Amino acid sequence: MIRVLVVEDDPVAAAAHADYVGRVPGFVVAATAATGTEALRSLASAPVDLVLLDVHLPDASGLEVLRRMRAAGQRTDVIMVTRARDVDVVRAAISFGATQYLVKPFTFSSVRAKLEGYREYRERLEAGPVVAQDDVDDLFGALRAPDEGAALPKGVGRESLDAVARVLAGAEPDGRTAAEVAEAVGASRVTARRYLEHLVETGLAERTARYGTGRPQTEYRWQQRGVRT
Repeated sequence: MIRVLVVEDDPVAAAAHADYVGRVPGFVVAATAATGTEALRSLASAPVDLVLLDVHLPDASGLEVLRRMRAAGQRTDVIMVTRARDVDVVRAAISFGATQYLVKPFTFSSVRAKLEGYREYRERLEAGPVVAQDDVDDLFGALRAPDEGAALPKGVGRESLDAVARVLAGAEPDGRTAAEVAEAVGASRVTARRYLEHLVETGLAERTARYGTGRPQTEYRWQQRGVRT
């Protein structure tokens, strides 16, 4: 069983991440931490195999936590978690030895793909010595999750879907109409509705009615525990 430490300061997000990890066969959440200090203390007292490490923590950045881990000689594998797409953050995470990278908001299928790839990576390491270039290529290839964009329906792009998801996630617990989302992402209302309906179909959003003057409007709300399969 692969033991995982979940480091996330938002209690709702931490519970969701722990739930995702626990649903992947072969993985168990050994502990959770809400700050960098708690994470380092937990690692010192009870080592784990993998850390799901958020970049934005209240007392220190996840990058600083990772740097301190390496400085202390801890070689635990790390998957960085953040909303940022900044190239410098990615570069720093790689230089400090992060194994993989997850960008919020992500779905269960994203986490599952990362963890299954990581499990295969460990299994190959334990199977025997790396003796040839093909062995090395296969080993690191196991860490690359399949391209989720290929699984999206026609007319739904990954970047636009992420943008719409971020608008909904940032609005919770309130919802947004298709018109409001369209204005936020710079798209037409028809396009925004198509992406919102996709999020509903995959369990990442729900439809509700917004009442006011005139006819009720359809409102979409982010589901923190939404699951996409």
